[in-house]
Amino acid sequence: MKENKIHFIITGGTIDSYYETTKDTVVPNKLSCIPDYIKSLKLHVKTSFKVICMKDSRDISKKDRQIVVKEILNSKSKNFIITHGTYTMGETAKFIVLQLQKNNDKKILLTGSMIPLIGFSPTDAGFNLGFAMAAVGNLLPGVYVAMNGRVFAAEEVIKLVSEGRFVSIFNQK
Repeated sequence: MKENKIHFIITGGTIDSYYETTKDTVVPNKLSCIPDYIKSLKLHVKTSFKVICMKDSRDISKKDRQIVVKEILNSKSKNFIITHGTYTMGETAKFIVLQLQKNNDKKILLTGSMIPLIGFSPTDAGFNLGFAMAAVGNLLPGVYVAMNGRVFAAEEVIKLVSEGRFVSIFNQK
């Protein structure tokens, strides 16, 4: 039986942030809280974690995205969840598609949250992580975004800032 492992690639974003009162906004943690959170769930699926950066997604560079792609290509895993800030999540998903082209036999799913995982209640972070973990094993190889209880193909996803959610460019309902 083939091992069903999920390899997490961590890039920061709101999901992995704290509220900084002097800036009146959230700021990415210095160290990710995602590995400890996932490990605390005592799941039956094996997981591994690689922190690429801890940045607001508006600060993620082409070089950071290239490092993410390199991590995907160098990993033996077939299932990936990339935690990412929501502002440029779609842009990174599309970048990965272009870099991998048709040589992708892996399932790559980006997720994040509108509210940090730690220190806030309620938060969408735990739900989005769990939803992504459940979805990734049931997808065909490709690049996707999992937000708001839905999986989107990388090529179709956009963030509607005014509504605080993600939608498809083909059907904005």
